[in-house]
Amino acid sequence: MNHTPCVALGITLLSQPLLAAESGFFEDAKASLSARNYYFSRDFSDIVGANQQSKAEEWAQGFILDFKSGYTPGTVGFGVDALGLLGIRLDSSPDRVNSGLLPVHSDGRAAGEYSRLAPTFKARVSKTELRIGELQPNLPVLTFSDIRLLPPTYQGASISSAEFNGLTLQAGHLSSTHLRNEGGDDKLNAMLGHVPMRQAASDAFNFVGGDYAFNANQSSASLWYGQLEDIYEQGFIGLKHSKPVGDWVLSANLGYFTAREDGDALLGRIDNQAFFSLLTARQGGHSFHVGYQGIYGDSPFPRVFANITPLGNEVPTYEFAYTDERSYQVRYDYNFAAMGVPGLTATVRYITGNNVDTGLGYEGKDRERDLDIGYAVQGGVFKGLGIRVRNAMARSNYRSDIDENRLILVYTWQLF
Repeated sequence: MNHTPCVALGITLLSQPLLAAESGFFEDAKASLSARNYYFSRDFSDIVGANQQSKAEEWAQGFILDFKSGYTPGTVGFGVDALGLLGIRLDSSPDRVNSGLLPVHSDGRAAGEYSRLAPTFKARVSKTELRIGELQPNLPVLTFSDIRLLPPTYQGASISSAEFNGLTLQAGHLSSTHLRNEGGDDKLNAMLGHVPMRQAASDAFNFVGGDYAFNANQSSASLWYGQLEDIYEQGFIGLKHSKPVGDWVLSANLGYFTAREDGDALLGRIDNQAFFSLLTARQGGHSFHVGYQGIYGDSPFPRVFANITPLGNEVPTYEFAYTDERSYQVRYDYNFAAMGVPGLTATVRYITGNNVDTGLGYEGKDRERDLDIGYAVQGGVFKGLGIRVRNAMARSNYRSDIDENRLILVYTWQLF
C-alpha cells in the first residue's frame, strides 16, 4: 500500500491547531485508539476431500485510530474526520486462511500486515450534515458489520437531517467499499442468503430513508429504500415499541423487507420478501427474547457482501435467510451488574430453521447454539479493557456444519 497520502493527511491534521485554534475545529475534536486482539477458529468438520479447506484459524492484532474534528464557526461549519486502521498477522498458515481477519495473497498465504488511513470531510448547517469520503453507515438496508479484526467502510457521500422533532432522514451514494480484511477499495458485490455472488459487481449503492420516534420515544417507525445498482433494489418498513409494565420492560422489533432485481439484473431475477419479529421482556438483570423469521419468494435474502443482515435471526455463524426458510429463536441475556458485578454479561441463544428450498429435491434444515460472555473492566489501570469469549455450534443438512470459537480483547485509549 502506498503510504504517501497517509503521511500527507497526518501532516494536515497535525497542522489544524495552527489554522483553527480559535475556531472550535480542534477544540471540539476527539480521538481514540483501540487495540483489538482477535483469535478466530472455525472448524468445518463435515468437509472432506484433498482440495477443500476444513478449518479457518487465525490470530491477529488490530489498531483502530478514530479522529473526529469539531466544526468551524459560522452558518456553515466545516470539519474533517479520519480513520486509521492497521492489522498485523500473529498466527496463520495456508491451510487455515480465510477467517476474515487477514487478506490472502495469490500464493495462498495471509498478509503479514495491512493498513488504511482515510479522511471524511463534513459540513453542517443547523441539524443537517453532509459527509464525503470514508463512511460507515448503519442502516436497515446496509447494516454496519464490525465483527472481525477491523471494521469495513464505504466511499461516497451521505446527508442526514434531524431538523424535525423525532424525525431523522438520511440519503447517500456509495461508489466502492473497503472490506473488513483488506487495505484497498473494491466494487460492491452481493450475497444471496449465505452465498457470495462474486461473478457480478456493482458500481454503486444508493439509499434513502428515515426513522420517526414518537409516543415519548417509546415507539419508532422506519421506512427505507436501498439499491445495489444493476443487481437488486430493496425496501424496508419497521416498527419498534417498548413499554414499562410494573418491574418489567416489554419491547417488540418488527420488520418487513421486499426485494427484486434492478437495472441490468446482473444476477438474474430476484424475488424476495422477509419478515422478522423479536419480542423481549426485561426485568432486573434478566432479558428474555423470542423471535420468528420468515423468508418468502423465489430467492434468498439479498444483502451487500460481506455484511451481516439486519434480520432478527442473524447470528454469528448462520443467518437463517435462505429461500423459503422459517426460523425460530429463543435467547437469554444476563447482566451481572444486578448481582454487584458491573461489566460482566452473558448471552445464550438457540435458533432452528426449516422449510428451506435447497433446489436439491429435499427440505433444508439448520440450527445454531451460541454462548457469549463479555467483561469490561470498570476502573483502575485496566479501565477500557474489554474481553469477549464466543462459542458457536451450527448444524445443517444443506450447508457446512461449523464449530466456532472466538476470543477478543480490546483496549481503548481516549487520546483527547
